[in-house]
Amino acid sequence: MLAERKAFHAFLRPLFRKHWVVYAKPPFGGPEHVLHYLARYTHRVAISNHRIVNFADGRVTFRWKDYAHKSKQRLMTVSADEFLRRFLLHTLPRGFVRIRFCGFLANRRRGELLPVCRRVLQVALPPQNSTAPDASACSAPGAWLCPHCGGAMVLIEKLTPQQMLRRTVGRENFTDTS
Repeated sequence: MLAERKAFHAFLRPLFRKHWVVYAKPPFGGPEHVLHYLARYTHRVAISNHRIVNFADGRVTFRWKDYAHKSKQRLMTVSADEFLRRFLLHTLPRGFVRIRFCGFLANRRRGELLPVCRRVLQVALPPQNSTAPDASACSAPGAWLCPHCGGAMVLIEKLTPQQMLRRTVGRENFTDTS
């Protein structure tokens, strides 16, 4: 039923007309606590390497915190299939992003609204990078521009495919352990 476009929009229509009230209590640990809590979910993988204790005979043993018993460290052993199933619950489908900016940080209106916020809050503009290359370097034919700041990129080293392969040998099992 909801797979049909008309039915789906008819389902959503009353939800958009409703005045939603969201109640949010002040955080117990203060705003810093909230930021640290959210950072664990937005900037880390589901499980880091140091928590995986053993992988043998198709079974994975890993450490977890038992919050019901004073955050005591415990070990759990599950089949490799179950471990992968649980891990993949934390990965986003293709096309989704972990952090979306909205309000004054939304991409569409950031350039327009951020200066307004700074003016209202009486915050000085961030200093411009004084070490930026001159305009002639950026306009040189064949110059590569940084996608972030627009400055000229400087070629430091060119690597052949063989050199790239040598640099990656031994890193194929590397994952972020933060």
